[in-house]
Amino acid sequence: MRSLPQALPDHELIVLRVIGEWWEMELTGADKAACVKALVERLGQLDMAQEMIYLPPEEAEALQELAAHNGRVPVAAFSRVHGEVRLMGPGRLEREEPWLDPVSPAEALWYRGFLYRGFDETAEGVIEFYYLPDELLVQFPRPAAPTVVKETAVSTLQPAAKPDAWETAVIDAVDDLTTILALAQRTQFQSGGLDWPRYLLNADSDRRSLLLTLAREMGFLREVDAGLRPTRTAVYWLQQSREAQLRALADAWSSSAWNDLRHTPDLACEGEGWDNDPILARTALLDALPRSGDWFKINDLAAFIKETDPDFQRPDGNYDTWYVREADGADYITGFANWERVEGRLLPFLLRGPLFWLGLVELGDGCYRLTPRALDWLAEALPSPDEVRLPLMVQADASLLASHNAGRYERFQAARVCEAEPVQPGKPYRYRLTPHSLTQARQEGIAPARILQFLTEAGERPLPASVKRAVERWAEKGVEGRLETAVILRVRDAAILQTLRHNSKTRDFIGESLGDLAAMVRTNDWLKLRAAAAQLGLLLDINVDE
Repeated sequence: MRSLPQALPDHELIVLRVIGEWWEMELTGADKAACVKALVERLGQLDMAQEMIYLPPEEAEALQELAAHNGRVPVAAFSRVHGEVRLMGPGRLEREEPWLDPVSPAEALWYRGFLYRGFDETAEGVIEFYYLPDELLVQFPRPAAPTVVKETAVSTLQPAAKPDAWETAVIDAVDDLTTILALAQRTQFQSGGLDWPRYLLNADSDRRSLLLTLAREMGFLREVDAGLRPTRTAVYWLQQSREAQLRALADAWSSSAWNDLRHTPDLACEGEGWDNDPILARTALLDALPRSGDWFKINDLAAFIKETDPDFQRPDGNYDTWYVREADGADYITGFANWERVEGRLLPFLLRGPLFWLGLVELGDGCYRLTPRALDWLAEALPSPDEVRLPLMVQADASLLASHNAGRYERFQAARVCEAEPVQPGKPYRYRLTPHSLTQARQEGIAPARILQFLTEAGERPLPASVKRAVERWAEKGVEGRLETAVILRVRDAAILQTLRHNSKTRDFIGESLGDLAAMVRTNDWLKLRAAAAQLGLLLDINVDE
C-alpha cells in the first residue's frame, strides 16, 4: 500500500521520536525529514520473523491478520478485533504519553512503527485502512488465494434434514412480467397509476418493484409521454423458453441497481449521505451457497457469512454511518454488535425474496435448497431451450383461456386484441374480445382479418363460428349493443319525471328515458340528484348500495 518513506511522514514528530526510542535511537531536534530518514533505515533492517517471536500473542496475531489480507485491513474492521489507536495532537501526546500504557494491541503496534493508517482507492470507493509498510509486508509468507479458503470453508456447512413441507415458486417471475409487458402494451401504464396488481398472480409490492426495475434495466420498457411501452427487446425475450427467460432475469438481478436492503422486511432505510452497493451482498451470498441440491438451514448460512465475510456490504467495516432502523422503532441500528439486525435480516431476504421469486430456491421451515435451475446458473450451464407450450383456448363466448404453460408471446399478443380479466389463482388467464379491444387493436394497425388469423393459429384449431361471426360483424357494423351499469329512477307520476328533466338543478343528472315513469342515472350522479331533488321539495326513496 505504501512504503516506509511514504508512511512515516504521516506521524507527528513526537511519535517518530517515540518509535525511535523503542528501537534504541536518539532522534533529537526539529528536523522531521531527518527523523524519517533515520527510521526508514532502521525499520528497513528489521527481521520480522524474529520480531514476531518476541511480540505478545495479541500483537503478533494483529500483524498476521494484516499480512493475510495483503497488508491492509479497513480501520473499523481491524479496530473491532484488535482495538483502537487513540488519535491525539502533539499537546495531548506530550501530556498523556499513550505509548506508556497502550489501550490495545493496535495502539502498541502503532508506537513501535509496525502499524500505519491511510486512505486508499478501492472498487467500493475510498476506504481508510490500517496497513503494514511494503518493506515489512514482504517478509511475511504470501497468503493463500481467498477463493480457495472460501471454497474449503463452504464445505463445512452441513445439510439439514428435509422439511415436512416446502414452497416452490410455481408462480415464477416470468408469468407476471409477461402480464406487466402486456398491460404496458395496451395501457401505457404508469407504475402507480393503474390497478395492475389485480392482474398479477403474486401482487407483493416488493416483487412488483423488482420486476419493473429489471424490465427497465433489461430494455424491455421505454418511457413515452403517456407512461411505459414494451420494446422489441421485450418481444424477443417473450419468444424464448421459460428457462432462458428465467436465466435472463437471474443474470439481470445479479447486477441490478434494485436495492435489496431497502426492501428487507422490518427495516427502514432513511436519510442522505450514505449508500450501499446491493451487488456486494448478492456476491457474498452467491459465493457462500454450497453447490448442492441438499437442504441447508438459512441461519447456518448467515452465521457462516458472518464468520468468514462479515463486512460484505460495508467494506470499510464501519457500522455507525448508515441510517437504518427497525420499521416500528425510532432509534437507528449501529455497531457491529447489531449485525444480525441488519445483515442478519438482509441475507435471509435474498433467499426468501429475489432468489425464491426467480425460481432459484425452494423454501422449507427455516431451510432452503437450490433448484436444478439455480445449480445450472451458478455453473454457467446453458439453460434448456425445450418447453411444452399449450395452445390458447378460444371459447364460443368470445373469451380466451391461456394456461400457465401457454406461450408467453402468444399471451402477450392475446392481450393486444382482447381485454384482460383480473387473474384468479389456480385458474387460467382469461381474456375477452370486446368492441373496445377490437377498436384499440385496429388503432394499432391490427386488422380484423389478422385477429382472426392469430386466434386460429394460437388456438391450433378452427375458431368457433360465433367468434368468427362476431369479429366480422364488428368490422362491418361497429358496436351494435352496449351493457352499462346505471341507477334507475322510477316515479309515480310522469309529470314528476318531466319536472326533474327540465329543472336546471336536476336536468344534468337525468339520462336516457326508459318509458314515461323511469330514466337512467349515471352511477356517479345519483347522490347529486338526490340532493338536488330535495331542494325542490322531493324526497327520493333509495334502494342503492352506497
